[in-house]
Amino acid sequence: MNRRLAVQAALAGASLPAVAAPRFGNGVEGQRKADLGNGTYINPIVPGDHADPTILKDGADYYMTFSSFQSYPGAVIWHSQDLVNWTPITAALTQPIGTVWAMDLIKHQGRYYLYIPVLQDAGTGIYVTHADDIRGPWSAPIDLKVPGCIDPGHVVGEDGKRYLFVNGGRRIRLKDDGLATDGALEANAWKPWQYPKDWVVEMFAPEGPKLFRRGEWFYLISAVGGTAGPPTSHMVTVARSASVHGPWEDAPNNPLVRTQSIEEPWWSRGHASVVEGPSGDPGDWWMVYHGYENGMRTLGRQALLEPVEWTKDGWLRAKGGTLDRPLPKPRGGKPSKAGFALSDDFSSGKLGLQWAFHAPGPDEAKRLRFEHKSLVIRGKGKALPDSSPLTCATGDRSYEVTVDLEISGDGHGGLALFYEERGHVGIGFSTTQLLTYGYGQEHGWMRQNIATRRVLIRLVNRENVVTWHYSHDSGTTWTQHPWQMEVSGLHHNVFGGFVSLRPALFSAGAGEVRARNFTYRGL
Repeated sequence: MNRRLAVQAALAGASLPAVAAPRFGNGVEGQRKADLGNGTYINPIVPGDHADPTILKDGADYYMTFSSFQSYPGAVIWHSQDLVNWTPITAALTQPIGTVWAMDLIKHQGRYYLYIPVLQDAGTGIYVTHADDIRGPWSAPIDLKVPGCIDPGHVVGEDGKRYLFVNGGRRIRLKDDGLATDGALEANAWKPWQYPKDWVVEMFAPEGPKLFRRGEWFYLISAVGGTAGPPTSHMVTVARSASVHGPWEDAPNNPLVRTQSIEEPWWSRGHASVVEGPSGDPGDWWMVYHGYENGMRTLGRQALLEPVEWTKDGWLRAKGGTLDRPLPKPRGGKPSKAGFALSDDFSSGKLGLQWAFHAPGPDEAKRLRFEHKSLVIRGKGKALPDSSPLTCATGDRSYEVTVDLEISGDGHGGLALFYEERGHVGIGFSTTQLLTYGYGQEHGWMRQNIATRRVLIRLVNRENVVTWHYSHDSGTTWTQHPWQMEVSGLHHNVFGGFVSLRPALFSAGAGEVRARNFTYRGL
């Protein structure tokens, strides 16, 4: 089964106008920051490509991770104590196992578990990795051997048994250690809520079950409507049951969240996890989900935080409206560090958490070595598309990237904006030529004969309009590349893949590229 068909099969499961830019604060290097410093915050809480959030409250600490797709190291875990300011602490996945979708991060009897849906050439399945310390080391991933399933949601039933609920209304019981299944996959374990037939969505796609227990009820949060497509596609729904075995009752106010209009600042809002707030107040609850920023699908689905309240009859109600304005921060949380620098002078001798290979092989890390405050990348493939570029996710609408590159051998390398193999732009240098990538291909007619050993490349992306410059005299003089590029179409609705357009370093052919002083600045 090819990947596109596998995506459609997995989503099917067992069933089948512009606004002003949001206000935001200035963070590291001008990067977006949610905390406005006056007791309020503005979404997103984690900007850029951070889809399918799964959140864990562990005492005073919160941990969250997101789908990492074909990027490795992957399953980066973020930490916060106030739900607004987040910083990454580790990557739970280092060896490729496939395309990683919506995970579930949980803690059970003192051990952390990460349940991981994976798309491989043979279709979809679910893995698990575990750790005694959230910062690792994490175990090697274990295949649970449940083909055709995605989006696991872990719960411990009133019977003390552990279960994974998955897309399409199905579930499977786990053994007590959570590392193997215990029985067959069950259909019709829950019935996804059905929206009115005339709503404009992408597809039914019942997915993303997340479960928790509060008082006498189990609550099941799930998504329907498709994760992309029209701005009004995605949504958050709620059901509850007195037993993990059902029957499940749909909330009378479903959907809890849905984008109603193209005029709203966030599109395709959905795929939520619900968590208690830091104050300890029984009514202090919050919801984290994802959405596309209006007109900026190139940034991918970003992590959004919204307050929720409990009604007298035990249902949830969303309180954030369209998220078009600042909201009061959660009460009681300790101030947390926000974000992290994307710039890298490569002096640490290891790959920073901002970096990930696209679609790497099992030994991809062997292409890298660190020397004298530089990163050397051995060439791979023939050109940018098949070079497994080293990408860096960003969440800013406008930004500037500069990098100092040294080219050696019979190959070429450079700086790109990379969505996937068919969707990218960039410029590169061999020792003799300048090469230009646009519309997902290298344009031989634009090659220029330029003798190059060392070059500075600067990329400026202003609201999806891209300008390139390069310098051969350490930045004293700059030459503007003759092709300015508009890249707003490089996103999921065009190419699939669910990801974002990212700055990327690449090294192709039989040579090496030495990178120094990668500098990122939000504009």
